[in-house]
Amino acid sequence: MQLLRVVGFIHGNMLLLSSTLGTGILFVSPKGVLKYSSLNIPVSLSIWAGCGLLNMMNALCLAELATTFPVSGALYYFLKRSFGSSVAFLCLWIQLFGHFLGIGALCLLIASNLVQLFYSGCPPPEFPKKCLALAVLWSFGILNARGIKTVTQFQTISSLMKMAVLCFISLTGIVLLVVGKKENISRFENALDAELPDASQIADAILQVNYSYLGASLLINIAGEIKSPTDTITRSVISGLSIVTLLYLLTNISYLAVLTPQEIISSDSIAVTWMDRVFPSAQWVLSLGISTSLVTSGSSGILSASRIFYCASQNGQLPVIYSMLNDHHSPVVAVILITILSSIAIIASDLIYLVKYVALGASCVNLLHMIGLLKLRYQKPDLTRPYKVWLPLIFGSIASSVFLIFLPVIQSPNIEHVYQVVFLFCGFLCYWLQAHFNGHAVCFDTITCYWQLLFNVSPSEDKIN
Repeated sequence: MQLLRVVGFIHGNMLLLSSTLGTGILFVSPKGVLKYSSLNIPVSLSIWAGCGLLNMMNALCLAELATTFPVSGALYYFLKRSFGSSVAFLCLWIQLFGHFLGIGALCLLIASNLVQLFYSGCPPPEFPKKCLALAVLWSFGILNARGIKTVTQFQTISSLMKMAVLCFISLTGIVLLVVGKKENISRFENALDAELPDASQIADAILQVNYSYLGASLLINIAGEIKSPTDTITRSVISGLSIVTLLYLLTNISYLAVLTPQEIISSDSIAVTWMDRVFPSAQWVLSLGISTSLVTSGSSGILSASRIFYCASQNGQLPVIYSMLNDHHSPVVAVILITILSSIAIIASDLIYLVKYVALGASCVNLLHMIGLLKLRYQKPDLTRPYKVWLPLIFGSIASSVFLIFLPVIQSPNIEHVYQVVFLFCGFLCYWLQAHFNGHAVCFDTITCYWQLLFNVSPSEDKIN
């Protein structure tokens, strides 16, 4: 029993597109970027383009780790190898919250968008919205329990649907700019006269755009299931993120051709507001298409998180049951854990707002990856590296992480930064408890046997050195 290497270049691109394209560009990020860009359209579009290049740079740096250690959960494994168990567990703690809160928020967004079709002109009630969100979430869980082959096939269909939605929005915007009314072009004519944002606002805008690129590291986390990881990961990152960046730029231009910056900022769903303005009689069609295309973003989140838990279990920081595989070669118990935690986030939907406290931790984790990569270059220069990233890209990634971590804290400190630090220290407390229980884990062996029989799983034969 082991994870199967079945993901090639085409399916790798489809997985990357399905995990990256989604809620950010359709609902959240455009309004946040415009707000923090002081409604300056050129600055806003420049940030979208720059963040695409920045995320490609980060992904190419992480690709060196995934090709040097081609195992699922490669980033977790590398941190444990470079900095020890405590730092690796802290990163696991951050990713645990980031994944289940993010998945829960996405499911609520999908459900809200679908239920809204039946409550025109008024907000939908919470009960049917949460019931539908739970149904969508558990469908994701069942899909992931069927193994990587089933997930890949499903994600390929979803990627094509997402690209179709964004291409439709982009092409319509281009047509309106070419043959449309003067008001469609007027917003761009005096765009350079707008106020310029300060450095702190630019950092906040970059964080908003980075939300739209959260799935860029999916291929790194499933490196143990990719065929020819050296070629597949690097080529998929370059081609996939290039397509994503281009689509994001064209989509934002289309939004601005139809809506004013003030209308974008006040909208809860930019894509639906855009559709209501351009094709008001067919608004429900796009709402249904958007909700359907968002479905697999949640599936990608469960896929990525389950592989991190799988690796952590193999390294002794989670119970061994999370690294056991079912007949479909899926770590089904890890999938169930993530699904249950995401269900809690949906039921107690106020927890969704805790997602913002994970942002600082995510930037810290990326900084640790880059420092660890430099440390590995220095300590083991003769280590076999099938792919070696250009050194200035590593320093560029470090500089961007330091900028995003420290500039908002220095320029505009507030109570949220204290909460973020407390959240990180809670991770160290849980690490101490985990280490204590691991020292007295004999009593859990019988429980593990019962769970193994209940879920029909077997220990994995994957070896991590």
